[in-house]
Amino acid sequence: MFTNAGTSSFTTFLSRVAPEMLPGRRPLPPGMAADLAPHATTIVAIAAADGVVMAGDRRATMGNLIAQRDIEKVHPADAYSLVGIAGTAGIGIELMRLFQVELEHYEKIEGAMLSLDGKANRLASMIRGNLGAAMQGLAVVPLFAGFDLAAADPARAGRIFSFDVTGGPYEETGYDAIGSGSLFAKSALKKRFRAGISVADATRLAVEALYDAADDDTATGGPDLTRRIYPVVMTATAEGTYRLTDAETATIAEGVVAGRMENPGG
Repeated sequence: MFTNAGTSSFTTFLSRVAPEMLPGRRPLPPGMAADLAPHATTIVAIAAADGVVMAGDRRATMGNLIAQRDIEKVHPADAYSLVGIAGTAGIGIELMRLFQVELEHYEKIEGAMLSLDGKANRLASMIRGNLGAAMQGLAVVPLFAGFDLAAADPARAGRIFSFDVTGGPYEETGYDAIGSGSLFAKSALKKRFRAGISVADATRLAVEALYDAADDDTATGGPDLTRRIYPVVMTATAEGTYRLTDAETATIAEGVVAGRMENPGG
């Protein structure tokens, strides 16, 4: 059985041979558990002329406490797509890793990569499987974005998908944000976003949006110049996914902070 999966879906295979390994299949005690586990916020994604940019702050909170200052919430899903997690950090990281294996397993079985829509639908199904835990406060709501290799117009190949807690997928136009600071991040993006923005400009805009989110949301961490902790920023283009180096992100973040020192209101 283990050498012949019989399905291109690793999640389906796992549900058959070891269902207890799936995040949503584990029994939970009654009651709410939201305050017992670290939560991750905030993620932003921007569609650019040559692909997409996704960035996430580094703070995880547990109630009114900072549980971790340098958590990484944005990761490559595969060679041309990105996934960012918000919500219960532990389940989110596990779901993200399972999604990575899901896409890799499909490629190995089918000999081809899933379409971007297919990837979004697979992720939606996995989120739906966590609904029971979500109803007890352990919700995970990721943000998915990628470069669509099948797009007729390469300039519009960058696409963004959001989800609700039941797994409903929704394609977003231009930009989106999730997490506790998303209201403030999207407000910042709404004022500055322009269709056809370059990847370089979208990268700075993403860091600025996270700064604005951190300015008004205590659960979102801004650039920490003292500890040199900066947002995780990644791009997905025709060349594949790329994570900006710490030096590259530091230059952008320090420029944003310097600009706000001169004009705190933005």
